[in-house]
Amino acid sequence: MGITVRKATAADATAIGDMIKDFQAYLRSLGDETEFAFDAGAYVRDGFGADPAFAGILAEVDGAAAGYLLYHHGYDTDRGQRLTYVIDLYVQERFRRRGVGKALMQAAARCCTEAVTALIWTVYERNQLAFDFYDGLGARRLTDLELMAWSVSTGDCRRIEEAVLSPADAAETALQAAPRHSESPAPALPSTR
Repeated sequence: MGITVRKATAADATAIGDMIKDFQAYLRSLGDETEFAFDAGAYVRDGFGADPAFAGILAEVDGAAAGYLLYHHGYDTDRGQRLTYVIDLYVQERFRRRGVGKALMQAAARCCTEAVTALIWTVYERNQLAFDFYDGLGARRLTDLELMAWSVSTGDCRRIEEAVLSPADAAETALQAAPRHSESPAPALPSTR
């Protein structure tokens, strides 16, 4: 059995998309009620182009797609260091316990720059198989942190931006967002002095 690990490409969308579906079904079987939206289309849309949100690694066993790992780089202000966040790691059931997951994690570590000192990730609370795998790698659990999320819309971001901008900046932002009418002159900006 030969394991090959390489950079994932847009051409891998079908194989990775199929594994994404399998991963989501597996998480559902554990009780995860997340409304999954990530699929092959999102993989291509957000993983490639001028400003990709993540990068990926594909593992193949004897030429067959066996698993994938998606990651992005970040920063930890507490430790003052760069880190790499593993978004997804999935190995197809028929390829598990053969070193594929470990090969993917080792490849992710090699993708880190010299300044990166840690890989971090989250694990669904009922995914004991994943906990056992990561424990076997020597990873440690960060029990002093709680993962939080805040769903925002474009409108929310605009309101937050307006709240933290100076009055002149807020007026300029509002002016840029206002509909343009060729017949009417642009409104004057308020004085900030």
